[in-house]
Amino acid sequence: MKTTPTEQRIERIKRELAALGPMRPGSLSEQYNVCGTPGCRCKDPKRPAKHGPYYHLNYTWKGKARTEFVKADAVAEVLEQVETYRRFRALCAEWVDAALELAKAQRAAR
Repeated sequence: MKTTPTEQRIERIKRELAALGPMRPGSLSEQYNVCGTPGCRCKDPKRPAKHGPYYHLNYTWKGKARTEFVKADAVAEVLEQVETYRRFRALCAEWVDAALELAKAQRAAR
């Protein structure tokens, strides 16, 4: 049986999904802080030097907002996992689009 271009597209999407690595939802932000210590460099009126950077991963999962601190040496890994999650979501949306297109074509062929 000959496969349609849409069926081939779905198979490609499945292969790409199977090849994805570790993932995390959310976004990574870089934060700087002002402390409460009087006379600290972060409170200099002319040239304040805030503390940081500190990295936070923010996401919502199962209806609950969460924030995780990320160590500086793990930033590259977390960014890669966030990008993998974005790719996962995009592939899922593409699969649904293709499945709807395929269903429509099959209905029209009947």
